[in-house]
Amino acid sequence: MKEIKPTEIPGNAIELIGTDWMLVTAGDKDNFNTMTASWGMLGEMWGLPVAETVVRPQRYTYGFIEKTGRYTLSFFHKYMKKVLGVMGTKSGREIDKMHYPGLTALELPSGQMAFEEAWLVIECEVIYADRFKPEAFLDQSLIEKWYDNDFHTRFIGKITHAWIKE
Repeated sequence: MKEIKPTEIPGNAIELIGTDWMLVTAGDKDNFNTMTASWGMLGEMWGLPVAETVVRPQRYTYGFIEKTGRYTLSFFHKYMKKVLGVMGTKSGREIDKMHYPGLTALELPSGQMAFEEAWLVIECEVIYADRFKPEAFLDQSLIEKWYDNDFHTRFIGKITHAWIKE
């Protein structure tokens, strides 16, 4: 993979995250986990390039992000959607995601983990984390639609590296 500047990340962020999905990965080569996400953001905050992901506390990946303070976002071509579906519905407590067919773990120079099949990988260092609060929702119907008292934590990560497949 070739390193690019965060300002060179191609594509439409809404499509990349919301339609194509991404894998959120945290940990190291000996012990990591990944999960599919379709919510998040890319942009600028506090003068830094950032990527935000949201993770529910019961997700296995959550503990890895909390422990390391880092995560990667891996983006794939549409033909990988079936594999991403499994990564989003099965827990790393139930299956070995580190060796799942169709995914090849890739250790990045920083020691963070991603996947060889990804066409784009974004490495992040958490600079802000906070759990969504019910009283902060101005549209309370969102709580009824999306939550059962299991609010996401938003992790805003400073983009430390971005990689694109050559």
